[in-house]
Amino acid sequence: MTDRIVSFRFVQAVDRRGTLVALVDRSAAGSLERAWVRIPDRSWLGIEPRATREAPWGWSDRLWHAAEPSSGEWRGTPLTVFEALDWTRIDRIPALGEPARLPRGGGTAVLNLIAELAAAQGARPLAYRGPYPTEQLFLALLESFRYEPVSADPLAAFMQGGLVWTPAPAERVFSADDLYVQVRERIEKVVWRGGTYYRPDWQGVARHSARRIIDATDGVRCVLWALGQRLEDHLLLRPDGELATILTAEPPAAVSRPLPASVWSGVVAAVAARCAPPLAPFVESAAAAFSLEWGPVARDLAQIGHGRVRISDRLRQALAGRLAAATARADRAALGLAAIAEMAALVGDELRGRAQAEMLGLPPAAQPAALEGKSGPAARSRAERARDIAAAVDALVEEGAA
Repeated sequence: MTDRIVSFRFVQAVDRRGTLVALVDRSAAGSLERAWVRIPDRSWLGIEPRATREAPWGWSDRLWHAAEPSSGEWRGTPLTVFEALDWTRIDRIPALGEPARLPRGGGTAVLNLIAELAAAQGARPLAYRGPYPTEQLFLALLESFRYEPVSADPLAAFMQGGLVWTPAPAERVFSADDLYVQVRERIEKVVWRGGTYYRPDWQGVARHSARRIIDATDGVRCVLWALGQRLEDHLLLRPDGELATILTAEPPAAVSRPLPASVWSGVVAAVAARCAPPLAPFVESAAAAFSLEWGPVARDLAQIGHGRVRISDRLRQALAGRLAAATARADRAALGLAAIAEMAALVGDELRGRAQAEMLGLPPAAQPAALEGKSGPAARSRAERARDIAAAVDALVEEGAA
């Protein structure tokens, strides 16, 4: 990112193609008056400093969403608040009120701006001391910071407050044809036509994603990936992030086919098993509104609509092919379990987001008890979830071999 200093108070940041990506407006004393950052869908998030003190942590900065940045009266949609920062001396990673209200890519764009400003200030490694040290926040921080110290299980260390984060912002490039590329020594993240592709490895941390970035002999490819194999190639990029070729086409028309209810129960149990215990019952509650089916999905492996979750026929075909080649019962069960895990990864973010929204929708007086697991939907035991997963594996193997 290159800074274009309009005045000593107003800075515009542009990417290597000259596209405006951020605006920072300061007072005569140097404090932040407002900032705007462009997000992958080309809309903007605005930061209104010290907008309110009606938050659990006191003074808060507010996030706005708008098609274009405004310089006078705040315009757009107020989304949520986060712990107020001293933007002249950033000393921590702030807690965010309602992450689920942010548009896709918004949280990481704001974190990258924080990392850029903190790095320019020569800030020391920053800690997060907020109330929700989730896996989603951990993965978001990996995009703009590097964690310390080295840990065999950095996610567990983060959840226990044992990590600090050194600013390591990414270069953000807005290219043609709805393409957004994030670079930090290599292409790490790509957003294209609403779909996000990730590298599978981040600072030694494995990141599971159905949309994957891989190195190839002819450049860098964005692909669909599941069951340990490439299912479909979508984009070919040059190593600098410029688009070389679009490789994908629309899937052929096909009729959807329902999956057994027991498969969905196992997928939900797998998602819940990886959640923080207070959130798991809310995940299961949110999932009750959906059923599961196979069908065509464009440029993805899952599509979540009103009352249904569709899993791509490409995953069904890959599973059927692998099952046909597996003769041992244990191998077939392992494939079924891997497919359940793939499905859980595909729908996990959506279910967790709905669960968090349901929890935050409780009356304020009821939220502390819900966070402690003392109220809300009835909790299920680990044994019950394990039985659901086992039943789902059996049903999926039988269905996949049919």
